[in-house]
Amino acid sequence: MKTITINGSQRESVGKVATKALRNAGKVPCVVYGGETPINFSAEVIAFKDLVYTPDVHTVVVALEDGTKVECILQDIQFHPVTDRILHMDFYQIFDDKELTMEIPVRTTGDAAGIKEGGVLRMVNRKLRVKALPGDLPDFIEADITEMEIGQKMYITAIEQEKFKIMHLDNAVICQVRASRVIIEPVVEEEEGLEGEEGVEGEEGVEGAEGAEGVEGAKGAEGAKGAEGAKGTEGKEGTDAAKGWSKDTPPAKK
Repeated sequence: MKTITINGSQRESVGKVATKALRNAGKVPCVVYGGETPINFSAEVIAFKDLVYTPDVHTVVVALEDGTKVECILQDIQFHPVTDRILHMDFYQIFDDKELTMEIPVRTTGDAAGIKEGGVLRMVNRKLRVKALPGDLPDFIEADITEMEIGQKMYITAIEQEKFKIMHLDNAVICQVRASRVIIEPVVEEEEGLEGEEGVEGEEGVEGAEGAEGVEGAKGAEGAKGAEGAKGTEGKEGTDAAKGWSKDTPPAKK
């Protein structure tokens, strides 16, 4: 595992006033636990850039002004709730003959067969808790996903654990290849088919309405002819009556 060296100065005062003064001066108050006595020191904010703002994991060597060097790992960090400025950091001292537990990032290698077929890779655990001696801790855990098909999952048992031990259950999932959402397309086509059937029914309804109007129109035409015929008959009868004719008596001879 890679190591970062941080140059710091030991703190004599650890009260609130002294801590506030350090922060105003652009420094970060820190404490190293795990040894015989805690070590209080401070360092410039920029000295922690490569340790905090990175996805990688490192061990730390704290080099003090008096020549003391302490090998440790980052245990906890506090940020300002508004500005995200580093307020305080805690470290834990490590020893070559004593095992420790750290969270190690997972890196995938290869192109999964399921992704080539349209699947999507989903990472369930991006970091894994690992227990080992400081010298055996890996920089990252490699996970080969080349043979993964759609619907398959990778478990902890797929990782080789020679010099370290993963502190997770054997059935814990690291990643999986899921099916893409394109499978909802057939549902859309069925909805379109239903709309087409409704359209046909609508056309039949229009044709039926037109047919009904045609029938009514024909009846209306017949009624109009009948009315005209009735008028014609009445007109003829009126003419005959004006001439003195009637249906019962023939017209008189001159």
